[in-house]
Amino acid sequence: MTLIEVLVAFVVLSLTLAVIMQIFSGGMRNARLAGSYSRALFLAESRLDAVGVEHALAAGEESGRLGGGLNWRVAITPHADGGEAERLMLPVRLYEVRVRVDGNEDGRERRIELATLRLGPKP
Repeated sequence: MTLIEVLVAFVVLSLTLAVIMQIFSGGMRNARLAGSYSRALFLAESRLDAVGVEHALAAGEESGRLGGGLNWRVAITPHADGGEAERLMLPVRLYEVRVRVDGNEDGRERRIELATLRLGPKP
């Protein structure tokens, strides 16, 4: 009788440990994915903040590659205001700035896109 109880206890223990290991590995995988998402978001915010500071605010595109498989692209286009800035003879123009960061991790394609409007000089 005691041998059967010990065998049942080992079976229950092994099943419990298997479930705990599954939960732990899933948590580690999610932490790694969250870290890569945070890195991509930080890069997108950094590229968005650099527009108008490191580079002149003018229509065009710029792209680059960062280690870890991240590719970024900044697109600056004049915002369609229906000619209102010209009619009011404003010395500035409204630009739409879009930043996209693409990455591939664990065979899954990830994309983060941020957009904002900025005032800049007329061309």
